Amino acid sequence: MRLASAYAVALAALILLSLLPAPAALADTTAGSYARAAFRTTNHQRVKHDRVRLRKGDCLRGFARKQAVRMATREEVFHQDLQPILKKCAMRLVGENVAAGFPSGRSVVNDGWMKSKAHRANILERRYRRMAVVARKGDDGRWYVSQVFGRAA
Repeated sequence: MRLASAYAVALAALILLSLLPAPAALADTTAGSYARAAFRTTNHQRVKHDRVRLRKGDCLRGFARKQAVRMATREEVFHQDLQPILKKCAMRLVGENVAAGFPSGRSVVNDGWMKSKAHRANILERRYRRMAVVARKGDDGRWYVSQVFGRAA
C-alpha cells in the first residue's frame, strides 16, 4: 500500500511539473518574442562571421508570416515558392529557412539552422541585406518558423 501511495504522489508531482510553463531561458512565450530572438541571434551569427547585420524586410515579413501559419496549421515543415517574393518584394535574391520543434528563437538558429550546411549558408550569405522571421505555434504545441532573406533589385 505504501509503495502505491508513494507512486501516486510521485506521478501527481510529475503531472503538476509538466503543466508549469517552461523557464524563460529555455522557451520563448510568445510568437513575437520567439521571432525577435531568432532575428537577433541570426544577426549575432552574421557579425561573428564578419557579415553585415540584416535589417527588417516588411514585404518579406508578409511571406514569412503566411508560411509560418501554413506550416503550423498543417503541422509540417515545407518550403514555399520563392518566385512570388522576388516579384512582389522587388528582390533580386531571396532565400528561406524553415524549422519546427525548437523551444526558442535562439535555439532554432544555434541548434538548428547553424548546424545544417544549407541553412547556415543562407544565414551567412553575404549578399542578403533584409530578413524577416515569423513563428507560430501549432495545435501540437510545436513552434513552426519561417525565416525569409532578400536583397533588393
